[in-house]
Amino acid sequence: MPQPFVTFSRNVFIPLTNVCRNKCGYCGFRREIGHPEAKLLSPDEVSAILSGGARAGCSEALFTFGERPEEVEGFSAWLSRLGYDNIIDYLVDLCKLSLRTGLLPHSNPGILEKRELEKLKPFNASLGLMLETAGTVKAHVGCSGKIPEARIKTIEYAGELKIPFTTGILVGIGETWDDRLRSLKIIRDIHEKSGHIQEVIIQNFIPKPGTKMASFQSPGMKEMLKTVSIARKILPEDVAIQVSPNLIRPGELVRCGASDLGGISPVTIDHINPESPWPDVLQIQAEVDVPLRERLPIYPQFVKKRWYSDEIAPLIRRLCDTEGFRKAYK
Repeated sequence: MPQPFVTFSRNVFIPLTNVCRNKCGYCGFRREIGHPEAKLLSPDEVSAILSGGARAGCSEALFTFGERPEEVEGFSAWLSRLGYDNIIDYLVDLCKLSLRTGLLPHSNPGILEKRELEKLKPFNASLGLMLETAGTVKAHVGCSGKIPEARIKTIEYAGELKIPFTTGILVGIGETWDDRLRSLKIIRDIHEKSGHIQEVIIQNFIPKPGTKMASFQSPGMKEMLKTVSIARKILPEDVAIQVSPNLIRPGELVRCGASDLGGISPVTIDHINPESPWPDVLQIQAEVDVPLRERLPIYPQFVKKRWYSDEIAPLIRRLCDTEGFRKAYK
């Protein structure tokens, strides 16, 4: 059953660093230290992106970066020049900058310890970590951050801390149907225990030039429809299913259970999938054939429960309407 409306957020995408300890077979985002495109954004660069988002009416600052970049030789020297010993402390200060600029942070820092989640919680409206798969796949060989148990533990920690959370599965990276079912059931079970998962992304793999999986095929629409339909049956009704409208046309997926389109940016590209531009919101509206409704990076049910800190409360009050959605932007 399609939803009475489909939600999305208006965001800016901030690729804080593309240095990462993992070397996934499908990733086109990661760069080695010494590569001309390897980077760690400075506070001034982040401030410029945030300011552009504020002018465009965005409500979300999506911080994405490589996991545990300090484990890559040479990265700590970059951080040190900015006056930081670790990436999490740097991220906390940038989240504070985001709040001062008028955007609610949503951070995806990879696997985190509970103490790191505690540091980030006061300055983020929500946090995220893709489970990707509970199975063992060749694409993750040698990637210490892609051990399913470690990712599951981070999601569980977030539940213990009552952090509104985004997770999801990546479809087409060598996992089996049994892996997909098990992944979704693990997410369901965690949510039933802690009640903190606001959305589950069902994301289709897109091959990237220059990667080990460049010649692999993306999952087709039939496979994605089946996955979304199964996810809707497995997951509790209060957990939204998100699909990415720049990676796959969302119309049929909405009709079989997807109810969210994630962040759509009027300012920045999708730095993980730069070859896939964001569609226009009006174009999406015509395709999904149900009303679109803008939300914040924290879902309405968590706004109503007040699952946010005093530090971000004033901005949430300024941005959300009486139902917990985004106020109409003028």
